[in-house]
This record gives sequence, C-alpha cells and structure tokens, in this order.
Amino acid sequence: MFSAIARWYDLNNTVLSLGLHHRWKREAVDMTHTKPGDRVLDLCAGTCDLAILQAERVGADGRVTACDLNAEMLEIGRQKVAKRGYADRITCVLGNAESLQFEDKTFDALTVAFGLRNVTHLSMALAEMHRVLKPGGRAVCLEFSQPTNPAFRKTYDFYSFTLLPKIGTWISRDRTGVYQYLPDSIRHFPAQDRFAAMWRDTGFHGVRYVNRSGGIVALHIGVK
Repeated sequence: MFSAIARWYDLNNTVLSLGLHHRWKREAVDMTHTKPGDRVLDLCAGTCDLAILQAERVGADGRVTACDLNAEMLEIGRQKVAKRGYADRITCVLGNAESLQFEDKTFDALTVAFGLRNVTHLSMALAEMHRVLKPGGRAVCLEFSQPTNPAFRKTYDFYSFTLLPKIGTWISRDRTGVYQYLPDSIRHFPAQDRFAAMWRDTGFHGVRYVNRSGGIVALHIGVK
C-alpha cells in the first residue's frame, strides 16, 4: 500500500493535516534535545522529513540514520536528502523496526513519526528502540491518537472515516485501500495512557506525553 502512494505521500500529508504535520514534526525533533555531533536514528523514516530536521541540528559532525521498511518511500526520502545537500549527514537504510540491524547503545537520540501503529508487534519495536539508544538517550514518538473531547471525537471520526479516505484516494489515485487502512489503524492503536504504560514496561524512564490539536496526535517521550 505504501509503495503505491509513495510519490503522493508528502502532498497528502499536507492536505489532510491542513499543513499541521510540519509543526508536529518540528516539535518532535525539538523534544529529542539533539545537539551538534550526535548520532540519531529516525525510525520508520518514510520520506525523511524528520531525518532532514535532525540533520540540521546535528551539524556537519553528526550523523542521522533514516531507517524504513519500504524501499519506495525511502527512495523519495533519499531524493529529498540529496536536494537539501545532506547526503553526507543522512544515511538511508532498509530495516525492520521489530528487529533492527544496529548494535546496542548506538544512538544519542531516536525519533519515530506516524510509523509505530503500522508495526505488528509493538512491544518488540519499543524494545528495539530502547536497545539501540545510549544510556541517557531520548526517544520521541509522534503518532496519531485519540481526541480527548467526546464531541470533537465524533467530528474527527467523521473526517477520518468519511472524508479522509475519499480525499486521499482522489489525490493519490490509490486502488489499494491504504486511506481506509490508515484511519482503521489509528482507531486500533493504544490510547495515550496505555501507550505510555508500554514505554514504562519496556524500561524507559521519565515517560510522558503531550497532546496536540485536541489529541489528534500525541508526542510520547522516554529516556533510557
């Protein structure tokens, strides 16, 4: 499904979020507290939006690894990286979030945006995130979540399950059903408190989350 919409993915994100995804992603990167010279993993990197933001922060002496399971999405990201002149800072690699190829304690920080709800075994992905971080390293996850206001949730559900699939499918000319899958995946993903508890069970410390846009998305933070 993601292979089929790769070339339209960025445009659809901007249209369907009314441009808000750029703000959410910048805040996620800010929360990692990355600094010049750091090594950062952007997991489920997709088209490399967060990897590019991290490259700006780590500077010429830092390195960012953009890891994703989908080759077509990552190729779009690689083109964006080259266009921004960050090919010397960002390495794009294929990888599975449930079984990462990196050694223990490799990265100073880790980001993952709109990717973990596509993982089959969420607890395995969280364990891998914890494993590859250095002690003191911060992980930040930006993910769609559950709106906190019941009235707003009804409006959001109408948008997600009725309008979003139609708009996304029309823009991308998709025939795979991915824009029906996406809202379904949001509904089945753990709500904020339950997801935070999973982070604590994995071994992360200082776990917290902040809602944005009424709970449409949440930013989860944990430290190894």
